[in-house]
Amino acid sequence: MSGNERRMTDAEALMWRLEKDPYLSSTFANITVLDRPPDMDRLVARMERTSILFPRLRRKVQLMPANVGNPMWVDDPAFDIRHHVRRVALPAPGSMRQLQDLVTLLIADPFDRSRPLWQFIVVDGLEGGRSAMVLKLHHTITDGQGGVELSLHYLDMERDPAPLPPVDPEVLMAAANVREPDPGDALRGAMSDTLRVPVAVLKQVRDVLADPSLIAQIGSSTSATVRNVLAQLQDTDRARSPLWTDRSLRRRLETARVPYKEMRAVSKMLGGTLNTAFVTAAAHAAGRYHDLMGTPVESLRASMAISTRTDASQSNAFSLARMLVPTAQMPIADRFAAVDEIITATRSSGSAGAVDAVATIATVLPTSVITRLARAQSQTVDFATSNVRGAGTPLYVAGSKLLGNYPVGPLAGVAFNMTLLSYMGSLDVGINIDEAAVENPDLLRDSLQDAFGELVALAPAPQATTSPTVPADGRKPRWRDRLRRRS
Repeated sequence: MSGNERRMTDAEALMWRLEKDPYLSSTFANITVLDRPPDMDRLVARMERTSILFPRLRRKVQLMPANVGNPMWVDDPAFDIRHHVRRVALPAPGSMRQLQDLVTLLIADPFDRSRPLWQFIVVDGLEGGRSAMVLKLHHTITDGQGGVELSLHYLDMERDPAPLPPVDPEVLMAAANVREPDPGDALRGAMSDTLRVPVAVLKQVRDVLADPSLIAQIGSSTSATVRNVLAQLQDTDRARSPLWTDRSLRRRLETARVPYKEMRAVSKMLGGTLNTAFVTAAAHAAGRYHDLMGTPVESLRASMAISTRTDASQSNAFSLARMLVPTAQMPIADRFAAVDEIITATRSSGSAGAVDAVATIATVLPTSVITRLARAQSQTVDFATSNVRGAGTPLYVAGSKLLGNYPVGPLAGVAFNMTLLSYMGSLDVGINIDEAAVENPDLLRDSLQDAFGELVALAPAPQATTSPTVPADGRKPRWRDRLRRRS
């Protein structure tokens, strides 16, 4: 692996540094429910092989001299697969509630930064003779879609597959002959990170951070990088919820399952995508929660992860978009139309690209400044959503069949994160909740399930050819002007 590939990208370095503030942790997880306990010897051997084929699993993080420039991934000479693949058991009766509570504790436990940043925890004792497997990953290793691609190394298409072909001898030799990083490479990498950002750009950002009133004086001569950064800094409008104002490190995890075929059919019938349906359900449920708590709200701000992955992408390839979504009472089909229009406008505006600009500038700003800005930005968002494409065929791991896959996205300062992963005709949903923000997590879970149910109920009959939600003139109602008003 070359020096450039060993260095974290700007976005990865930003996520690493933000963890100085525990509220901004980027650790995410996936709960895989299995039909029976896996063969641990097979699992350990398979993950040993996977770690050789996916080198970041055998590498730890090394900071640059004087913390100048992005950290590097360096080989861990003490790597031991059994530090990363573990086994525990639930006490009887082994309910899903017990499993979810255990996972919240596992995710909250910080990684040992002297080792590679991942864990596989097999959880036995789940009711019905089942087990679960919890994959816990630091976001600097890969993103959600990258995690799905990583899983291709250790998942099988049948319960007892034929032996895998041997690993290329050169790859095995590289994994066996680890080396300490060359200090010269580290220093050159640090200098190149610094020199990527012109001094004039740094001065512009420094001046605005010292005196925010200068934002109004920024003209067309300012670099595009600075304009993107300042656009982020200027967006300080606080999150809209009058209820979800507190933040804590206390977590509550909930899960849900939604039929894939019906949701896809509804999305197509209403003229949008599955992602539109997902965000619509979140907005519908959030609005209902506020109504039932006696505090109606017209709109809330959501963030949405957008994959930017290509064949040339590295381990993390995503951006974040923020948008106001309608949460006042309305038919869910009308809400779908509004959300679809908002998502389309957000994607076409290019505003999500500002994340990369901020990450580039962050490489040369003090960590204290970066965490302060990130915390302020997190306070502008009410809830987060993410949609990860999974598998449509049965999968197995170490002799056990996968029954469900529930992703757990990072909160990073919002009230709740709802992440979806498709598998075998179902959309498996993980709902990560800040208990200080959401006073009644059960009500939020029930509201989400009801919202999904309302969407599924709209699924057309096999012979249906028209949609009752599109006006005769073919135009969708416009909602953006209404959402610009502060609630």
